Formats: sequence, structure tokens, C-alpha cells
Amino acid sequence: MLQPGQPAPDFALKDENDHTVSLSSLLAEGSLILYFYPADFTPVCTKEACAIRDIHNDIRAAGLRVAGVSPQDAESHAKFRDRHQLPFTLLCDPDKQVIRQYDVDGPFGVGVRRVTYLVETNGNIADAVQADLRVERHKAFIEKAVRLANA
Repeated sequence: MLQPGQPAPDFALKDENDHTVSLSSLLAEGSLILYFYPADFTPVCTKEACAIRDIHNDIRAAGLRVAGVSPQDAESHAKFRDRHQLPFTLLCDPDKQVIRQYDVDGPFGVGVRRVTYLVETNGNIADAVQADLRVERHKAFIEKAVRLANA
């Protein structure tokens, strides 16, 4: 996992609409909650995405953006986003190139670690949390970022 103060690796990935999205374009509107998750439609990943959805208005009001990254393709992401009414971007990393750059590849290259980063507009990582099965830690991390952004 990357540490606070480190630069966030730049990337360009396809989103759920098959449009290319870069880190710099996401940061153009403010700091970014960048979260990595194993797969669309799995119980824990669905719980995490819906928890973020439920506080998304507070996230946006604080001037933050959200993007999720996993190995699935745009079609899977679009279905996941539509079914759960997710108001944020989902990025496709089927080759796990960005997943490896952010040091969230699973043990022995299997799966993806559940990690959430707060990336500042200058491109540096401000904070991070890793909790593979404890979604509430990710929600608490995001709520803290919202409080700090509003302070």
C-alpha cells in the first residue's frame, strides 16, 4: 500500500461508459477518494459501494470526488452502477496495471486488496486505509476526509 506523502501514480483507464479517465482529470475538480475493490456484485464490494453512495452528497458538498477501481470491464461496471444507483465513476483495470502501481494487488497476484486512498489535488496521497473485509473502516475513513475538507 502506498503511504501518505507519496505521489499517486498517474493513470488513464476506461470508465463504466468506456470513456478514458485520467487521474489528472479526476483531480481537476478537487481531491479524490480513490478506492480499490475486488469485484462488482460481490456481497462485500456491493456493501462498500452502497455505503459510499449513501454519503455521496456529503462527499461532493465537501468538494471531493470518488472513483472506484477494479478489474472488471465497462459492461460489468455499468450494470453494477445502474443496479445500485452509484453516482460516482467506476474504472476498469482488467490487466491490473494500476492496481499494481497502487500496491493493492492481492497476495500472490490473486484478487485485489480493499484499499481507499485520499489523493490531494497536487497528486500526493494524503491518507490511506486498508481493510479487506471491514467496510465500515472505509466509510469511517471517507467520513473523516469529508470532515477535514469541511474544516
